[in-house]
Amino acid sequence: MNEKKDNRRECLKKIYKIRQKLKSKIPEFLRYDWDKYYRLERQETWRRPYGRDNKTRLKMKGFPPIVSIGYRLPKDIRYLHPSGLTQVIVNNVDDLLKFKDKKDNIIITIGSSVGFKKRLEILNKAKELGFKVSNGA
Repeated sequence: MNEKKDNRRECLKKIYKIRQKLKSKIPEFLRYDWDKYYRLERQETWRRPYGRDNKTRLKMKGFPPIVSIGYRLPKDIRYLHPSGLTQVIVNNVDDLLKFKDKKDNIIITIGSSVGFKKRLEILNKAKELGFKVSNGA
């Protein structure tokens, strides 16, 4: 049992290193001409360029890169929490009980719409069952 945990930790460390390395290579995708006009400065989020002669759309050298599927992370790493565990959103105690068997592989995140009383119930039950909670402060 202890060997499995050690093996899993090593795998998670490797996954985390791979993730950091790949994330560092992904450029910051900014809207075309965001720095040219003040009104676009507030809108730095990505918008796909559609202009007929737009150099970014044509992927010309010297212009910012365009968002494409090639920048995606590998499937093994894709939706993992930074700790390397699978993140699960929980809104009530019943949701928590569904994941009793998988508690070594998941980390619980309490939903944003959950109120204070129910949040305390979920936290107490999670502590009792031995779950890790990401936003349980």
